[in-house]
Amino acid sequence: MPEIIEVEAARRVLEARALGREITGVYAPDTWFLKRGTTPLTIGDALLSNRFTAARRRGKLILLDTEGPTIGVHLGMSGRVLVDDEEAGDPLIYASNRRVGAWHRFGVHFADGGDFFLRDPRRLGAVEIEPDEARLGPDALALSLEQLDRALGARTAPVKAVLMDQARIAGLGNLLVDEALWRSGIDPARRAVDIPHDERRRLHRAIRDMLRVLIRRGGSHTGDMPREADKPCPRDGAPLQRRKIGGRTTYSCPVHQR
Repeated sequence: MPEIIEVEAARRVLEARALGREITGVYAPDTWFLKRGTTPLTIGDALLSNRFTAARRRGKLILLDTEGPTIGVHLGMSGRVLVDDEEAGDPLIYASNRRVGAWHRFGVHFADGGDFFLRDPRRLGAVEIEPDEARLGPDALALSLEQLDRALGARTAPVKAVLMDQARIAGLGNLLVDEALWRSGIDPARRAVDIPHDERRRLHRAIRDMLRVLIRRGGSHTGDMPREADKPCPRDGAPLQRRKIGGRTTYSCPVHQR
């Protein structure tokens, strides 16, 4: 499923292939996919004869600036970006990668004959005009120790739930949070308030190093911790534990994660 690594790969494809091209057609057949008051008419008016001028990202939200409004693109759980038939990044492992026209939820046609489509089999992504960027926390790829400390604060929720709260830190999903907590030796169920400064510093270093390594490997699914219950932990050999924390399936090691 797309997390910050996959979304950044999609942003780079858009930046390389979709900017500066005149938009001559807008494809928005699924009104449910358009959010926060966006309609086929309003997004058509916003984009026709316009151009994308920049492709930015904050967390999992892609921001396509134009000569008018900014368009927000959410990949959801199974979305992929295609520009002139080039797809972003490695294939998804928790969603279909088949090219089915009915899964094209939004797109634009360019004057030069090319196009950009957002394909989403599970229909959990979204497109909107002028998304509220302020509702998102600091971007995980540029996260400082001070920002992590503020995000955790004195919150009594499980640390995993806090790390996945996009209003606290933008971009970390289920796979990446489990991997970061495994690398830092912190139990996902611990209350954020109970994690002292030295462990917060270790968690920050784990997030930073994990993102660098997994970007190089090509995806959020390329972490070192297996996501299978009872499979040996690569660090100490203990059977991995599977739980529900914050409503999400969670894998951790009961020995070195405390």
